[in-house]
Amino acid sequence: MAKTQNKTVETQESVTDFIQALSDETKKKDCFTLVQLMQKHSGHEPKMWGPSIIGFGTYHYQYDSGREGDAPLIAFSPRKAEISLYLSSSFENREALLQKLGKHKSAKACVYVKKLSDINMEVLEEMISLSLTHVKSTHSGC
Repeated sequence: MAKTQNKTVETQESVTDFIQALSDETKKKDCFTLVQLMQKHSGHEPKMWGPSIIGFGTYHYQYDSGREGDAPLIAFSPRKAEISLYLSSSFENREALLQKLGKHKSAKACVYVKKLSDINMEVLEEMISLSLTHVKSTHSGC
């Protein structure tokens, strides 16, 4: 199967400039906090992925269908309504931790929060750590 080009790829755009351009001061502050937190846990510098995702590290994936590509180990994106946190969908104790996280919504691999003051930051740190461990253990070359 021919490899198709993914739309969301790592770019050379400035993470700081992207965050500074946000109009919501609370979201801007929360994004800088998330950069520090995710950089600390991942050991990777923040990079822009596409026009609006801030990712840390990278891994290569390949689905049974043959589709493959690269993605950040962990990431987030400040969307209009909330901040999307991109974590693994199947790390250990995910559901129990989500129950302790605080005010959020979740989908398969995303957790959505309006602001960091709505959630338990210690639980978020544990989720980030467990997500990183899971991705690294299930994908080579991380």
